[in-house]
Amino acid sequence: MPAEPPFKKQKTPQKDHEMSKYIITVFGASGDLSKKKTFPAIFGLFKQGELKAEECRIVGYARSNMTTEDLRSRLKPFLLKQGDENLVDKFLAHVTYVHGPYDEASGYIKLREAYTDLEKELAENSNKSVGRLHYLALPPSVFGTVCGQIKENLYEDDISTKIIVEKPFGHDLESSRQLQKELAPLFSEEELYRIDHYLGKEMVKNLLVLRFGNIFFNAAWNKENIQNIQITFKEPFGTEGRGGYFNDIGIIRDVMQNHLLQVLTLLTMERPVSFDAEAVRDEKVKVLKAIAPFDHNDIIIGQYGKSEDNSKPSYLDDETVPEGSKCITFAALNFKIRNERWDGVPIVMKAGKALDAGKVEIRIQFKQVASGIFNEIPNNELVIRVQPDEAVYFKCNMKTPGLSTTTKVTDLDLTYADRYKDFWIPQAYEALIRDALIGDHSNFVRDDELDVSWKLFTPLLNYLEGKDAPVPSIYPYGSRGPENLNEYMKAHGYVYMKGDTYTWPITRPKTE
Repeated sequence: MPAEPPFKKQKTPQKDHEMSKYIITVFGASGDLSKKKTFPAIFGLFKQGELKAEECRIVGYARSNMTTEDLRSRLKPFLLKQGDENLVDKFLAHVTYVHGPYDEASGYIKLREAYTDLEKELAENSNKSVGRLHYLALPPSVFGTVCGQIKENLYEDDISTKIIVEKPFGHDLESSRQLQKELAPLFSEEELYRIDHYLGKEMVKNLLVLRFGNIFFNAAWNKENIQNIQITFKEPFGTEGRGGYFNDIGIIRDVMQNHLLQVLTLLTMERPVSFDAEAVRDEKVKVLKAIAPFDHNDIIIGQYGKSEDNSKPSYLDDETVPEGSKCITFAALNFKIRNERWDGVPIVMKAGKALDAGKVEIRIQFKQVASGIFNEIPNNELVIRVQPDEAVYFKCNMKTPGLSTTTKVTDLDLTYADRYKDFWIPQAYEALIRDALIGDHSNFVRDDELDVSWKLFTPLLNYLEGKDAPVPSIYPYGSRGPENLNEYMKAHGYVYMKGDTYTWPITRPKTE
C-alpha cells in the first residue's frame, strides 16, 4: 500500500462573487464529453443570464486540426436542443478554437496569445479583472501533463486560475495518490475543482436543507428511529457495445465509489458549523472515516445474462467483452457506520445495469411503531427520487376515507414537476460550473475525501478482481437483479409491504 500523503488543512477559500468576467477554456473540445455536456452546460448558464456575453469568452482547445467555424458547427446541433437558433448563434459568436498538442508548449503559447486578445475585449469599460477557468474534459492520464503546461505557460500570480478535472480520479488508492502527486505541486487545493456531477443534481444539493432545515426530519435521523437506508441506482440498458470499456471499470468504480458514495456522505454526515465549503467537506470526511471495512461475505455481486424471452443479450454476448469475464454489472453493499448516530443501522447501496427500470433514489425506512393498537401497520418511508422526475414523498399511514375504520398507506408528496413548474432547475454540470466560477467548493471533492474513499473501496476491489475472484451471480436482463436480492434486503432490516396496499402516485376510488 503506498505511503499516505501529508494532507494539509486548507484555508477557507475566498468566494469570487465579485469577479464576473472569465475566459473559460475547454480542453478536449473535440470530444464527446465536451459537445454533449460541457459546452451545453456553459450555454445553459448563458441562456439563463448567469453568464453574460460581455462578461465571458469561451475557448475550445484540442489536438484536432480544425477552425473556430468547424468547432461552432460541431456544437450547434447539441445547443439547439435547448435554445433557439438566434440565441445559439449569439453564444457561438463568443466561442473560439485553438488547436495544438497537449504535451508541448507550442499550443499553449498560441492559447496565451488568444487570451491576451480576449482579455483586452473583456476589460474594456470595466475595472474588473478577468479570471481563467480551465475545464479538463480529458482522460485522467493526461491531467498531469496538461496541468504542467498550463502552469508553465499560462499561469500568472495576479490572475485567478481555476482547474476543473473530471472523474475518474484514479482507479484505486495508489493511482489516485499518484494523480494527486502530479497535481498538488502545480495548483493549490483552492484552485482545483474535482467534479462529480452527482453533487450538482438538484435533489442531491437539497439533502442538506431537507435534513438540517427541518427539525421534523433531523430529530428522527438516527439509529433510534431509522431501520434501514437504501441508495439505489438502476439502468434499464446494458453496455450496448461498450463492454470492453466497462470491463475495466465495473459497476462499483462506475457509480458506487464516487456518485453514490457522495450521496451517502450527505445523508449521514453531522451538521456542519456553517455552509462554508470546508465545514461541509470536513463533515463528509469524518463520516467516511467512520465506515467499517466491507465484509466480503456481506455483499451481492452479479452480471446480467440474457433476458427471459431471449430478446436482450447477456453481458458476455457483447463482442467487446473478453471471454469468460467476471466483470460485475450489479452490486449490493452494506455500509456499517461506526459512530453514535448510525451504529447498527444497515445502509445498503445497490447499483446495476440491464435492470427493470431506470432511476436513482434514496429510501429511508423508519422503525415499526410501538406495540399496541397500530403495531400491524406498515413502516413509514421517506423516499427521495434523484432522477428521473425529481420528487420527495413520505409514505405514512392514514385512516381510509369514508366509514371504514381501516388504515391505508398514503403519502405526503412533493413532485417537482407539479410544484415547481415555472422554476429553472439547472442541469448538474450547469450548477457545478457556476459554483466553480463563484469559487464555491462545497460540491466538489477534496483531496483527503478522495483518499479516504479509495482506502475504503480498494481492498474490496482487490478481492473482487484478484486471481481467486468470486464468480458473479447471473441475473436476467430486465429483472430486478440477482435472485437473492430480496432475502439480502430482508436480512438487512428492510420490511416489504404485505399485499398490494400501496401504489405511487396515490390511487383513487373507482368511478362508474
